[in-house]
Amino acid sequence: MTDASRSMLEVRDVTCSFGGLRAVDGATLTVEEGSITALIGPNGAGKTTLFNVVTGFCPCQRGSVRLSGREIARWAPHRIARLGMVRTFQLTKALSAMPVIDNMLLAAADQPGERLVNVVLRPRAVRAREREAREQARELLAAFRLERHADEYAGTLSGGQRKLLELARALMARPRLLLLDEPLAGVNPSLGRELLRHMQRLRAEDGITFLFIEHDMEAVMNHSDRVVVMAEGRVILSGSPRAVAADERVIDAYLGGKHVPLEEIV
Repeated sequence: MTDASRSMLEVRDVTCSFGGLRAVDGATLTVEEGSITALIGPNGAGKTTLFNVVTGFCPCQRGSVRLSGREIARWAPHRIARLGMVRTFQLTKALSAMPVIDNMLLAAADQPGERLVNVVLRPRAVRAREREAREQARELLAAFRLERHADEYAGTLSGGQRKLLELARALMARPRLLLLDEPLAGVNPSLGRELLRHMQRLRAEDGITFLFIEHDMEAVMNHSDRVVVMAEGRVILSGSPRAVAADERVIDAYLGGKHVPLEEIV
């Protein structure tokens, strides 16, 4: 478990509506630096919409989002990513018609070659950074056991391998806080366990903080430090996995009112 003592992400009274539907209704939560925090709740609770608001993909109509103390509500997604908060998506966003290695290189941070003036005036720096990015990409692919697929089209990967690719690609951006939207959905158990091991390793070795949405209660209870529960667009509870699993509000909102003993969940 984590001994983090300061907040990396603070979400306060955030609201996001679509027409007459208030998908996120005054949600408030905190993610401590160095922690692994799970966000759970029934379908339609507003979890993915909250991710979209926090990362700039949906408008924050009211409230505050602070990353390491800096207000980022209403910022564009690319500006937020450059501050170190990166996310994956519920449906993988691999570019199927491009090789796996090129999918990785697209996410590399600090590429001077993106500006034409650098290509003309600083060609050595551009080439050096490209070599560095390619080396980083291959190291990450090796860590996720995808190196042999580097030159294959991303569309040829299995669903689980695409999840691994998306996580590896997110790491190319050098995140401090990584948001994962249902990383285990559609993944076979063996690849799912591998994803969870990578998450624990990245927290331990690189100090990356995680916030992840998940319906797999075994993964939530055994791989998170703290659990945040949403229902009807609001955060109704936040606490340790054991405390959350025993709370009547969670049983009502998430388990349909049926009491399930903790030993059956974990």
